[in-house]
Order: sequence, then structure tokens, then C-alpha cells
Amino acid sequence: MKGIIDRTFNASPKARPMSKLFGDVPLPRYVQLAELIRQRIAREELKPGDMLASLDQLMAEFNVSRVTVRTAIQQLTEEGLLSPQRGRGTFVTAKAGRKKRLQVQTTLEDLVEMYRHDTPDLSNIVTSHAQPVLTEKDGLAAPDYFHMRRVHARDGERYCAISIYIDDRVYQLAPERFRNEVVLPILAALPQVKVARARQTLGISVADVELARLLNITVNAPVANVRRVLNAPDGTVIYLAEVTYRGDYIHLEMDLDP
Repeated sequence: MKGIIDRTFNASPKARPMSKLFGDVPLPRYVQLAELIRQRIAREELKPGDMLASLDQLMAEFNVSRVTVRTAIQQLTEEGLLSPQRGRGTFVTAKAGRKKRLQVQTTLEDLVEMYRHDTPDLSNIVTSHAQPVLTEKDGLAAPDYFHMRRVHARDGERYCAISIYIDDRVYQLAPERFRNEVVLPILAALPQVKVARARQTLGISVADVELARLLNITVNAPVANVRRVLNAPDGTVIYLAEVTYRGDYIHLEMDLDP
């Protein structure tokens, strides 16, 4: 495979053949290769105990450099999916993404139930009276908001970073609980709080350096961004959450009208 050069190196465009598989996308090749292998493991095309193809075979299959293959394998090894063994090869050691997916819910009741048994990682919590940026579509602003930024974990593994703005009048109804528990189940349980409207939007992006650190993922790993708004009967925004989920935790399933 001598002479194969990919975007890992600062070669001139003429000296760098384009990978037909990866194309010209703004992500490092090793990130794309790691995700491709990760998905093959998730689909059980590669199962625990299977041996990964050799470095030379992967270089030839994906038209990438040895450095790119080694870096992708190192990333998946750190995630616990692969285990390189000297003199034997690299073996699949775990399934990817099956046991830890979160269903994207379409009703507030289902969303509350999903969060009911989660635990926020309070070591990263930040509190303030910062005000949210609201649009006309969101609704009316409350006089003041209590802001919390935290990381949520499931079974000891961080899966989302969340920035929450709560109408301060609502926050004062149960300040200790709001600071130490997941917010949505508390809102649903408070008889004084009435939610007349709830909506959320979802978009896909990649992790920056800060998110990679908070969620224990690599820079440029896929993430899902959710913006969630709850309104009181008078239109006041009583809750706004801006959530970033690890991409391997999100599962979207929808019924389609025939």
C-alpha cells in the first residue's frame, strides 16, 4: 500500500487520492473510520470475539493511511469496543450502543417517565440567574429565571449535557429538589405548576472540545441537540432546556401514516 496518502497528512491535493467511501466531508478520516467500524459492531456484522481485519487490509479497503487506521482503532479501544493483542490481532470486545439508547419521546408524559430514574452528575453543576434567549415563537419571558448547567448520567455513564432555565417562581417551590434531582419529573409532580404547551426540536451536529470533555467522547463525535420549551397557560416559558446528547444514545422511531 506504499504511496497511499489521505487527509491525515499535509500533502498537496494532486498527491492525495479521494476516498470514494468517505468523500470530502469536514471530519477527520479517523473519526469517520471509527464510526463506520462502530456501526458495524452495533449491527452485529462484527461480534464480540471476532477479529478485526489487519491494518493493511483496512488501509486497502478504505483507502486511508496506516496512521488513520491506528488512530481509529485506538479511539475504539478507549471506548472498550476493541482490544489489540500483540502478535494476534485486534478483537471486538463489546457491543456498541444497544443497551444504552434513549428513545426520542413525542409526548411530555413519556419524556418524564424516561427521565424518572436518571441521576444528574452534580460534580459539573453550574447555577446562576442567567436569562435564556427566547424567540417570539417560544412564548413570554418570566420576570426572572434560575439557570442550571449539568451532566446527566445513566448507569454511571454520562450521556447528555443540559442547560436548564426555570421560571424562578417555579424554582422557589422546590429549590432543593430542583438542584439535586432531574427537573422534569419534579415539574410534573408539583400541583401548582400547569403545563399548557410543550414542544422540542432536534438537530444533529458534532462535539466540540468542551462537550467531548463533559461526555467522555472524542472531538467531532456525532451529537444530537434538543431544545425543549414548556409553557404555562398564559404563555409564559416556565422551562427551557438546551440538551446535547451523545449520538450513540439517541434512537428515533416514528409511526408513519399510510
